[in-house]
Amino acid sequence: MTTPITGLDLTGFQQREQAVWTDAQGLILSLHYFPLVPDLPAPLHALPHLRAALARSTAAAGAGLIEADAAEVHAVPALRQLLKIPHPQGHGQVFIGSYTIPKATCSAVIKLQAPERGPTGMRESMVAARVGHEHYFRPHPYAPDATGGLPYHVADLPEWDASFPGHPLTLVRAGLHRLAPTVSLHEQFRTLPPFGHFPPAG
Repeated sequence: MTTPITGLDLTGFQQREQAVWTDAQGLILSLHYFPLVPDLPAPLHALPHLRAALARSTAAAGAGLIEADAAEVHAVPALRQLLKIPHPQGHGQVFIGSYTIPKATCSAVIKLQAPERGPTGMRESMVAARVGHEHYFRPHPYAPDATGGLPYHVADLPEWDASFPGHPLTLVRAGLHRLAPTVSLHEQFRTLPPFGHFPPAG
């Protein structure tokens, strides 16, 4: 199957290639299907362990996990993630949001991403000035022992989105919330055995 995603509200997006769209604000939307056992470090029902493992692995890869939550897409359990990576051209960051819909032997992923454009770091510097540097950086709430990667700080929290409506993190977070209720999945995919629940041996 090319993708088990059969429906999605693409208002405002223009198709660029197969399963890839962009909008005027710089968002890139892409759909993916992986015919492999998902590489998630824990099942969705073990959310604290899953979050901690994701925070550590994301940091070890040089990036930073902002949020990870259990969600639903077309009434199917999913993992919603927001993370940040260094811009590959060495200037600013790229923010990536996704819904991973894992099954026992495959998964579907809806991904939104947006790079910082123009002057970078404005959100971070303005929030730091408001809260004070001593309150800005925090241990990661999912894994306080996580080291490396991009630091966890309060400027990435959703309560600052309204103050920075055009920031790529704001756009990606809002896009995830808007898109999820509009997704339809193929019935054959929806009824596949779930990830992390295996039938008893014998």
